[in-house]
Amino acid sequence: MNEGERGGGPREAGFCETGGMAEQKRAVCLLSGGLDSATCLAVARREGYACYALSFDYGQRHRVELEAARRLAGRLGAVKHEVAPIDLRMFGGSALTAEIAVPKAESVEGMGTGIPATYVPARNTIFLSFALAWAEVLEASDIFIGVNAIDYSGYPDCRPEFIAAFEKMANLATKAGVEGKTRVRIHTPLIELRKADIVRLAVETGVEIGLTHSCYDPRAGGLACGHCDACLLRKKGFAEAGVADPIEYAA
Repeated sequence: MNEGERGGGPREAGFCETGGMAEQKRAVCLLSGGLDSATCLAVARREGYACYALSFDYGQRHRVELEAARRLAGRLGAVKHEVAPIDLRMFGGSALTAEIAVPKAESVEGMGTGIPATYVPARNTIFLSFALAWAEVLEASDIFIGVNAIDYSGYPDCRPEFIAAFEKMANLATKAGVEGKTRVRIHTPLIELRKADIVRLAVETGVEIGLTHSCYDPRAGGLACGHCDACLLRKKGFAEAGVADPIEYAA
């Protein structure tokens, strides 16, 4: 899926303020279609990167998020948007990829503790591996991922120590890294932000919040359920930020 023009080299050209041509570094940005990943992409664009957005059709229950990702990639100026098909339903083990009920609660305080049923085994490891492969082809040194370790639902692959370990591995595991052509850096601009801070940052960076999709268990037509962990954390974040959430909830 192509949401922009294809680039032909390791950097993209753009006009600088003096009227000449400036080079933009390329970055691969993981884009789920949710608020966090959209804000992460917007931050990368603000920092001057030519962004290559990467989404995954992995058999997720909330596949409607891919349409959100497509729209956001275009609105946020991604050079290109690819959707990689990898059907994780063959393994299951998650409420997002198997016939397991998505946990629901009335409030964030009522959410379960520990690693929830919506955790998809090794998902971010898989996603970052795909991003690493594309980055190597693009001769890009930068990968952006919107993980958050503060207001999150207990996922082990959202923690800073996981990101640091993957970055170290990435620089050992690629031809570009071994030859010294690039040194991969995994950017996590949201990792220490609360959800309310992410909402404010989304507004600041011009994310069209109404295009984002967060719900793990949407109703027919994509309407957010309002009670899964993702919905509860999103609603809490908007309330604390004092910003109206433009999306509708079933309850």
